[in-house]
Amino acid sequence: MFIRARAFAVHIFTAAGAALALVALLYAVRGQWAAMFLCLGIALIVDGVDGTIARWLKVAELLPRWSGDVLDLVVDFLTYVFVPVYAIAAGGLLPEPLALPAGIVIVVSGALYFADREMKTPDNYFRGFPALWNVAAFYLFLLKPAPSLAAIIVAGLAVLSFVPFKFLHPVRVARLRVPNIIGLILWSVLALIAVLENLAPGPWVAGGLVVIALYFLGVGLAERR
Repeated sequence: MFIRARAFAVHIFTAAGAALALVALLYAVRGQWAAMFLCLGIALIVDGVDGTIARWLKVAELLPRWSGDVLDLVVDFLTYVFVPVYAIAAGGLLPEPLALPAGIVIVVSGALYFADREMKTPDNYFRGFPALWNVAAFYLFLLKPAPSLAAIIVAGLAVLSFVPFKFLHPVRVARLRVPNIIGLILWSVLALIAVLENLAPGPWVAGGLVVIALYFLGVGLAERR
């Protein structure tokens, strides 16, 4: 009984990401964007470790009734797409006439991406832009491009969801794993600093975040096999 209860606790831990999405949305409605990103960042940590814990405790074998994969996709859609798209559409980042249409494009393309059974390549890269709208929204709030440019970026990322190029998963991809993980840790530290400084950090923090993003993008684009 204890073993099964422990296994179910992992599902509760994963589902807590949905609670974080709700709290993040409440902050977003109030225009408290830094607090919203803090919640989404905590959700990223939950998403990053729950699968490892589930495999270690053999949750799928002990509790076949509940699908951890489906639960993970539901939570990920909320934290990666739904809440960030509200921030993008309501945060004054886009030209006003394009805010709602852009939001619709994001949620539709994101939903289709999450339903793609071939979203990952055999070597654990994502295929196309992996609906990381939480990260896209973070960079838009951080860099504050002109609204017209932001609209072009959003449209481009939505299209790239369906373009079969490789996009790095910094933890699961074997190639350059050590520098990838170091880059991910450094990115997390810089992103936390940016959030704690209300998304208005100094140029070194913002510049470092841009450089790391370009590195992650470049690793995937350089992998052609």
